[in-house]
Amino acid sequence: MKKRLFLPAMMFIAMSACSKNDKESVILQSQTDSSLQGPIQKPVSGYGSDGGYEVAEIDFANPQYAGTEVSIFYPKGITSPRPTIFFSHPYGGESKDYNIGLYNFIAKKGYVVVFVPYRTIDISVDHRYQTLWEGFVKAAADYPNIIDTRKVGFMGHSFGGGASIGLAYKAFTEKGWGQNGRFLFTMAPWYAFNWSSNLTTEQQLQNFPSNTKMISQVYDEDDVNDHRLAIDIYKHINIPNSEKDFIYFKSSTINKYNYVTDHAMPSSRQAYDALDYYGVYRLLDAMIDYSFNGNVNAKNVALGNGSAAQTTMPSYNGQTMPPLEVTDNPAPKYPQSNYQFQCSNSTNPRISYCE
Repeated sequence: MKKRLFLPAMMFIAMSACSKNDKESVILQSQTDSSLQGPIQKPVSGYGSDGGYEVAEIDFANPQYAGTEVSIFYPKGITSPRPTIFFSHPYGGESKDYNIGLYNFIAKKGYVVVFVPYRTIDISVDHRYQTLWEGFVKAAADYPNIIDTRKVGFMGHSFGGGASIGLAYKAFTEKGWGQNGRFLFTMAPWYAFNWSSNLTTEQQLQNFPSNTKMISQVYDEDDVNDHRLAIDIYKHINIPNSEKDFIYFKSSTINKYNYVTDHAMPSSRQAYDALDYYGVYRLLDAMIDYSFNGNVNAKNVALGNGSAAQTTMPSYNGQTMPPLEVTDNPAPKYPQSNYQFQCSNSTNPRISYCE
């Protein structure tokens, strides 16, 4: 049986950072290249299957977090810049090992991902956003031979899921990133704050560029972040239903192994299993192909509006994981008392939009 751990949230302090220390290396083979936990293994073909590239990594000093490094994972041997995912981690996920499986997967498929650690203990939410932003911008400015800002995705989990909204809006509208393809991919998002903008979060949501795509995921056993937080953003963002999907995951037990859909999903450092590959990586893979390459078959997987190609999950010896639930009109299934961070909490700047 697998167990997951949620790391402590909501603590505040700050520091700024400095010196440059660039290095490049090919990433060693890790547990993420071996078999998955549980009976169901990685897909061997199609979306969600591993790509054929080796993974290379560049690290440089984090501009806003002394003693840490921003990491760029990319396909080894590329000769031109590639579409890039800017990833915002959850509280406590400051180590790149926390989601190394995700970063390796993206780079193996031929794309780039940028990881910026921010302090779990920081002076403010604003400074966490600033840390992420400055790391992303420096990576793009210093490595234009690797990062193609014309095709960009913003992806995040928990705090990072909420932060991705404002960060993406700033990048899309002020920097012009994603002019040839852009998407959002949020997982169990925390509160979304207005940052470095004269616009409210609602004004930002209503003015997202028309070519933005979106996947929003929530997990049934998550008792940390109220699903209403994801529902609020999903319903108010200016993306047509045809270009976004709200996806709900259910847990299951297959061959006595528990596939748990709690707040720690996905995390290479905790459980690394078929939920990660079939529920997250597979849809991300298809979203990248649709957003950046215009592949209509990819849309049927990433944004299939409940298509079999999108919702069907794998099986083992006649036992099948429950299908993904997909909707354009999400509604909460549990009362707010079920969650640590409730939508109606005074911390939430969008408290008036709670359902």
